[in-house]
Amino acid sequence: MAMLRRYFSPLMLALLIVVACYAGELQPIALPAPQTDAGKPLMNALRLRQSSREFSGENLPLQVLSNLLWAASGVNRPDAGKRTAPSASNRQELDVYVATAGGVYLYEAKEHRLQPVLADDIRAQTGTQAYVREAPVNLVYVADFARMGSEPVEDKIFYSACDTGFVSQNVYLYSASEGLATVVRGSVDRSALAKAMKLRADQRITLAQSVGYPKK
Repeated sequence: MAMLRRYFSPLMLALLIVVACYAGELQPIALPAPQTDAGKPLMNALRLRQSSREFSGENLPLQVLSNLLWAASGVNRPDAGKRTAPSASNRQELDVYVATAGGVYLYEAKEHRLQPVLADDIRAQTGTQAYVREAPVNLVYVADFARMGSEPVEDKIFYSACDTGFVSQNVYLYSASEGLATVVRGSVDRSALAKAMKLRADQRITLAQSVGYPKK
């Protein structure tokens, strides 16, 4: 700091600090439009669908991430706001969080964008397996029970579990179509991860899913 004061006026130094702090904050990411005409035919994707636990360190291009999230639970009928994955009574209670090396984001399907949540790399906390910290993307599925009305808790657990299955299978099929590696995981310290993600008490982590390019 003393060296900086030699070369910059107090005003300029203050501006530099503000810019540096602002640059360190995560900003919303507008995703490119999904390529809905890309990929392999459905029957071929079903043939190739599999779980893989070995990932390269290569990051997913923004277009691939856009396609992945739209396939998972994007809006495919804009007039009605309905999604690529069904949900009980169309409550759309399941949120998809995206954990990367650069931070954690919430996928906002209506706007098709990533909303920043945390500036920390918490990939290692999204599962108990060693490979989760190597996968460039770990999706965390979170059920928001507040959107499910006055149903009994056991019904909320049941329906949100079903809806998680729909979304995670969409991710599997897109990954098979795109040549990505993926595996859905139940081995998660949910209470520790919920604390790290600063979730509310009525938000429940259901599963997590690692996605990336296969290790060569």
